[in-house]
Amino acid sequence: MRPAAVVFDLDGTLVDSAPAIRDIAGRFLAGLGAAPLDEAETRAFIGQGARRFFDRMLAARGLSPQPQRRAALFARYLALYAEAPGAANPPYPGADAMLRRLAAAGIPLGLCTNKPAAPTRAVLAAHGWDRLFGAVVDGDSLGLHKPDPRPLALAAERLGVPAGAILYVGDSETDRDTAHALGCPFALWLHGYRRAGPEAFAGARLIADYAALAALVLAGDQSGDC
Repeated sequence: MRPAAVVFDLDGTLVDSAPAIRDIAGRFLAGLGAAPLDEAETRAFIGQGARRFFDRMLAARGLSPQPQRRAALFARYLALYAEAPGAANPPYPGADAMLRRLAAAGIPLGLCTNKPAAPTRAVLAAHGWDRLFGAVVDGDSLGLHKPDPRPLALAAERLGVPAGAILYVGDSETDRDTAHALGCPFALWLHGYRRAGPEAFAGARLIADYAALAALVLAGDQSGDC
């Protein structure tokens, strides 16, 4: 059966945001006299929201400021994040065409990301995606972050479809756990930021090609990999 809607993660799923986030982190760490993150560290730290990334980044550089100073530093990091251009987050090959094909076919589309609101809006506007999604739930929408299933449930609610009838597309263990907690099908984008191999995603649809995903969704067949 064709899904009632398709909801996507953003970082590591629709866009490769790691280089942009690495640059933001580098500017922040330079202000503290600390070494920048490399790309492997950046990819490993992405997931579960900006706060978790910030905490992992500080720990990796042996920085442990007192709570008041830590809060001020986090605010500074968020300001740098919000100021970064959305165009610095390039779409994965085929992502733009896939989204537009599904939207043109009348498939309701949603976004559920842990990324804060301002950079999420910047990315969507930069790629002309802000009108494609009928629901956008970001890391600021509820003050909750995946793998808590409530942000994904809110995306389904805003799309007006039952939560179990959506297909959620993500790239990580966090996305897998979110879909499982909500009880909806999950599709894994293989080119993102997961830490484990595909064998750790039993039951997920494995996606290596977005054109093939669009074709399968429109055909109403999500039982295989693509």
